[in-house]
Amino acid sequence: MSGHWHFVTNSRWFHPLLLLLWLIIGLGLRLTNLTAKPPWTDEFSTLVFSLGNSFLPVPLDQAIAPDILLQPLQPQASDTIQDVWTHLSHETNHPPLYFFLAHWWMQLFPTQQGLVSLWGARSLAAIFGAISIPAIYGLGWLTFRSRLIAHIAAAIMAVSPYAIFLAQEARHYTLAILWVIASLACFIIATRHIQNRTPLPITTALAWVVINAFGIATHYFFVLTLGSEALVLLFLGWRQRNFISPPWRRIYAVAAGTAVSGIVWLPIFLENNYGDKLTDWIQQPRQGFEWLNPFFQAFAAWVTMLFLLPIESPQLAIILISGLVMLIFFIWFLPILIRGIKVQLQQPETQVIWGIILAAIALFFVFTYFLGIDLTRGARYNFVYFPAVILLLGASLAVRWQTQHNNYKITGQQALAIIWLMGFCSAVTVICNLGYQKYYRPDLFLQLIRQTSQVPAVIATTQITHVQIGEMMGVAREWKIQNQPSPSLQFILAHQDQDPNKSTNTLNNILKTLPKPFDLWLVNFHAPIAAETEKCIAETKSLPAVNGYEYKIYHCE
Repeated sequence: MSGHWHFVTNSRWFHPLLLLLWLIIGLGLRLTNLTAKPPWTDEFSTLVFSLGNSFLPVPLDQAIAPDILLQPLQPQASDTIQDVWTHLSHETNHPPLYFFLAHWWMQLFPTQQGLVSLWGARSLAAIFGAISIPAIYGLGWLTFRSRLIAHIAAAIMAVSPYAIFLAQEARHYTLAILWVIASLACFIIATRHIQNRTPLPITTALAWVVINAFGIATHYFFVLTLGSEALVLLFLGWRQRNFISPPWRRIYAVAAGTAVSGIVWLPIFLENNYGDKLTDWIQQPRQGFEWLNPFFQAFAAWVTMLFLLPIESPQLAIILISGLVMLIFFIWFLPILIRGIKVQLQQPETQVIWGIILAAIALFFVFTYFLGIDLTRGARYNFVYFPAVILLLGASLAVRWQTQHNNYKITGQQALAIIWLMGFCSAVTVICNLGYQKYYRPDLFLQLIRQTSQVPAVIATTQITHVQIGEMMGVAREWKIQNQPSPSLQFILAHQDQDPNKSTNTLNNILKTLPKPFDLWLVNFHAPIAAETEKCIAETKSLPAVNGYEYKIYHCE
């Protein structure tokens, strides 16, 4: 380790205080503007099921008021953990651990106009996200026995735009990241015992099984982390030409215990046909150049683990400047990264971390191209190997920190300061909703309705799963929170099955019963237009697009 690093690290309090600084920065960023962005459909799923409520009581095929639509967001004193599990297991495709924790956590916060606290729901994910900072520090120290690498990894985790994106949503990904870090810690210990041909401690083996069980109980895609670990372990055994040395017996026991902890969920997962419709969006067929999309989607996710400027700003000039700065930064940063990885790959620890990343990426593309499930479409799914990427970045950048060659115009410390400040600006980009924007913007959509409709508004959509209910809940929640009752709103959730005309006929019959005048907003309405709408006047003025809400307007006088 360089003298520059030793100069400031003699005090025994230095490392704990520096880690505390990263934690404070990371937690502060994650809690900033926490409720500024409206919840989207996946978050509504967390809110409703964590309360112990259900989407099923929401009336379909009739006009309903916003308060009726929002009833699943109202906490009920009688709801229990059993209610959480009952509704979760029948209406969605997620394991329950995070929802149980959220159920207890959200009870600590007062309601907002009778609705569950969004700050309370999101703060749990934010806190788990902040805990990942000292957790990745611990993993860095365990892996490399280098406080420098551990601090760099913690500093990057604190400001990573990807980490903050996940931490500011009421979802389970930040808890899953903690299980990934813990599982990787056991994996690192196991690889050392394989290399030394010594038995794996039974306490480590038992802890590994428990951690893996909790990981699967948090998110089923955690098995991709386990699959990556298994592939690397198999490679290590193949390279040694030995799968029967002392550590392997307990590794087999860990594999068996982990398999049992995963198999218990299999009957529930297979019986839940309802959940199949929820994953249709990642099973879309591809044509032509669309076959290349997964590569670009994956690359975008990798880049934004470290930096992301306001490329989703509403102002074109800011978008162009941000894109140019990101390109220049990437061209400058890439040689630093590559050189650092080349140097660190001489260490076996770096080799296994690199192996985890490559194995996970390979699994993603196997699912995408051979199984027809495009995991690259959801950047959040990269949580399965995100900690390994942060660890590799920490190890690579430590090389630049320690390099003081005269042919560099800036020192290693200055280079890392630039990289970290870029990450900090990227974090601010995310918390200001100028990067990793929400898929749905009900706040903007409601604003458009207020500007356009001077008479009562009727919002109609086709309903297949609770995703569409969540889309409408977003609008209803904004209407209630803003507490501006004009114009009055009604919602129509026209259930859709195999015959799209069913939704059309339902809407047609409901419209006949509504008193005029009203404005009909067909929002994400994937069915033929109802005949009754032909008696209304279609809006001809060009109106702005809104994220998540594709709409047509009819003025029914």
